[in-house]
Amino acid sequence: MPAPEYLYGMTADELQQLCTAADMPRFAAGQVARWLYGRHIEDPLCMSDLALRHRQLLARRFTPALSPPIRSWESSDGTKKYLFRTLCGDFVESAFIPDGDRATLCVSSQAGCRMGCKFCATGRQGLQHSLLAVEILNQIVSLPERERLTNLVFMGMGEPLDNLDNVLRTLSVITEPWGFGWSPTRVTVSTAGVVPQLRRFLDATNVHLAVSLHNPFPEERVAIMPVERAWPIAQVAAILRDYDFTHQRRVSFEYIVLAGLNDSPRHIRGLCRLLDGVKCRINLIRFHRIPGSPYYSPDEAAMIRFRDALTARGIQTTIRASRGEDIQAACGLLSTSQERKD
Repeated sequence: MPAPEYLYGMTADELQQLCTAADMPRFAAGQVARWLYGRHIEDPLCMSDLALRHRQLLARRFTPALSPPIRSWESSDGTKKYLFRTLCGDFVESAFIPDGDRATLCVSSQAGCRMGCKFCATGRQGLQHSLLAVEILNQIVSLPERERLTNLVFMGMGEPLDNLDNVLRTLSVITEPWGFGWSPTRVTVSTAGVVPQLRRFLDATNVHLAVSLHNPFPEERVAIMPVERAWPIAQVAAILRDYDFTHQRRVSFEYIVLAGLNDSPRHIRGLCRLLDGVKCRINLIRFHRIPGSPYYSPDEAAMIRFRDALTARGIQTTIRASRGEDIQAACGLLSTSQERKD
């Protein structure tokens, strides 16, 4: 049988090509886009301003794909974790994080991940499959709190640059006027440093970038992040020096602080050397424990000392507030649990 086709997640160019091939008027692409991304209606038979024969043609060809989360959990701090079933039957997570007037959704780009980071529950799953654009977008449009969202971060399960075609398609839908019309400054994409795709991502988008760093020394970073062996963090830093992050777009480096492993004065000096010439900030992150992990976070005083030492050396550094630990908000914990139950 032919593979299912999904209308939701198509870009303006793809919709235009579709309408041309179907002998529909040129303006029909804009009509379809408004139904999809303005009203979040994917059933062509409901698109009442299209000719009936065109609605029927599209309905015969395209399969509905949007679906609500199958489970949710709420933390004592207001963070909510949602579990979605993918079109292939696997599981992905997203986390809704309210903070005053700001409400951020952390979305997944893959079911599982092949990067194998030692501190990450998702990495233990391996890669089941990369998500289609509609599966990424479904985490946004099927969210009960959709209308409250102010920001979006691609920091859930998976490596976004390992699924770049679908991530770029998703970003087009989110940021273009024919789609959701969000400002790119509301969106951040995280990467462990997939060098072959990094320039393409930077050239194709204006969204923020977050790089998972976690150790400035190659021989130590490779022990917790195998990606270092293929694409050293020094190469990532060298690429970033070629781009302007002084205006609306920014780059940040994510740094999970692991007590006794990457929190010494030597690591502070290494970070300063590595990031010299890159206009950036560092986000220090407390480690959320995962079962069987040997890692743990230093105490609050040590986190503050580490932050202040970096700030004193001219690198803007913040400590990210820890959210949702009581509902296993760290990426991959809930989907791993569900996979085991199934």
